[in-house]
Amino acid sequence: MNAFTIRDIENLCGIKAHTLRIWEQRYQLLCPKRKASNHRIYDNNDLKCLLRISFLYHHGHKISTLARLNEKEISRLILSLTREGDSAEIFVNQLTEAAIDFDQEMFDRILHNVILHMGFEKTITQVAYPFLEKIGLLWLTGNVVPAQEHFATALITKKIHVAINGLTDPPLSKEQPQKIILLYTPKGEYHEIPLLYMRYLMKKNGVFTVYFGKDTGLGELEYYCRQKPVTHLYFHLVTHLLRCEPEEYIKKIAGAFPDKHIVVSGWLGDNLRNVPPQVRVLKGLEEMQFFAMGK
Repeated sequence: MNAFTIRDIENLCGIKAHTLRIWEQRYQLLCPKRKASNHRIYDNNDLKCLLRISFLYHHGHKISTLARLNEKEISRLILSLTREGDSAEIFVNQLTEAAIDFDQEMFDRILHNVILHMGFEKTITQVAYPFLEKIGLLWLTGNVVPAQEHFATALITKKIHVAINGLTDPPLSKEQPQKIILLYTPKGEYHEIPLLYMRYLMKKNGVFTVYFGKDTGLGELEYYCRQKPVTHLYFHLVTHLLRCEPEEYIKKIAGAFPDKHIVVSGWLGDNLRNVPPQVRVLKGLEEMQFFAMGK
């Protein structure tokens, strides 16, 4: 059972701590336990309840009305909103609940329904990415153990692999030069969902890729590039766990592969200033999608 502070709840639900205290006093909304220091402590069930209530509150429902509703009535109200199409946020919250409880059946069912409802690409960009940000926040505040993050990312990864395998491989021409992109994450970077999604988009758009996946060393890249033709090296960063500064790593890669185009995406994009001329920095999802189209 997890224990959340009122600040954790504020960050996860988007409701100010002061407002949460007022709701508790005025509407008897939840009765969090107290530490010896008298600070409020919320458990998994409290978080689930507040995620649902905050969703409805952010969509115009008065807290005075919501506080009188039982769990079934809250669920029906949420369902009415999701049917109207305003559903991405609640799907994120539902995935968060399932991940916290290690509920694989629920997590898979939600993902399946979201893909049917929104389509695969919107599911990844509008639901999976915000969900991963929320799980990351839980991990940083010590309220999700690595096992819960691995549990969730493995299930999302499985869905992306299914989507990739459902696409036809682009033909590799022997007659004319062709863009061949090697996809990887550097040593120390274990988050590969954005990279996998780029592999899906590139395959969909007929761009030929070689997938090395996460935690790839320089020696592995050098060995492959000596054996096979590659025009681009593409890597994505989510964490700050590189063994050197990002700029230093980029210069190292550019120096090791002077004849290759280097493409970088992820959190570091907005902070990079001086990069070698062969390096292209993709800032944000829109630029990543544009590149995946072969542009």
